[in-house]
Amino acid sequence: MQKLSIAVIAGDGVGPEVISGARTVLERVGERYEIVFAFQEFDWGAEYYFQHGRMMPPSATEALQSFDAILLGAVGHPDIPDHVTLNGLLLPIRRGFDLYANVRPAVLYEGVQSPLAGRQAGDVDLVVVRENTEGEYAPVGGFLYHQQPEEVAIQTAVFTRRGIERVVRFAFDLAVKRNKKGRVASITKSNAQAFGMVLWDRVFQQVAQEFPQIETESLLVDAAAMNFVRRPQSFDVVVASNLFGDILSDLSAIVTGSIGLAPSANLDPARRFPSMFEPVHGSAPDIASRGIANPLAAILSSAMMLDHLGRADAAGAIESAVREVLAERRVRTPDLGGDSSTREVAAAVAARVG
Repeated sequence: MQKLSIAVIAGDGVGPEVISGARTVLERVGERYEIVFAFQEFDWGAEYYFQHGRMMPPSATEALQSFDAILLGAVGHPDIPDHVTLNGLLLPIRRGFDLYANVRPAVLYEGVQSPLAGRQAGDVDLVVVRENTEGEYAPVGGFLYHQQPEEVAIQTAVFTRRGIERVVRFAFDLAVKRNKKGRVASITKSNAQAFGMVLWDRVFQQVAQEFPQIETESLLVDAAAMNFVRRPQSFDVVVASNLFGDILSDLSAIVTGSIGLAPSANLDPARRFPSMFEPVHGSAPDIASRGIANPLAAILSSAMMLDHLGRADAAGAIESAVREVLAERRVRTPDLGGDSSTREVAAAVAARVG
């Protein structure tokens, strides 16, 4: 019997609902695969902010350090500016634990309708690897003449050779591991950003020479956005900066039918710190507490967590159960055209796992 300690930050909006669904499935897969999950909940997020004036305590990363992994629901509240919520919880964990590889798969499953005409199940099967700790989201900058009419804001993007090389190398290794199309596409805007993005292009080309079996493609981000719509089937692994990876991964989620199906992993590939797993969709305050949020992104994120923790067997069982439920076209939440509740979808997946 294997024991896994999981820190749970359900967070805001629909976060508690989808995390509850993911835990239902994890507990069922634990029974089948002899895994005991020791969940510990942390009440950090918007409600914590309203009480304490911050999203989590100063000692948060110390409290999380000893866990095998972190399962996060969502961060964000209509009454708190987004830059406060993100910089108060999500980004400090990513940076504090050096979770530099953000992995976001996008799959067009059987039983799901793509908004793109003529796309069939399996036509889209790609992964966006997003650099997660520097780039455009580096906390470098500030205000001058703050809150005055002549106010100036400076936001500096930071690209290091180390940061680029390690995430690009991760993307190539992932393409080898996936053993599918054998392609890596690098996304920049080096025609306009002639320093950081040019360094990115140069490092990408150097790393690519170590993987002669992998096809490569370098695209400007505007062309990449167009091709995610025009020819999504051509992509396998896509590696991009913090900002571009963030945007393109949301686009890839919608191309595959719903952002409610999009999982993600924030990884420390060196396994020095606990990695964090979360659905891409955010807190969705417009549907919070209605019981209709799609739990599949959280459930698939938990499968990514198990895979990272060395339990590919249990992860595969969850993925197969999700595929079967979607293919049946019977139990599905409103974002997929159904009328099932969050709990009903989670229960259907759990039943398939069992």
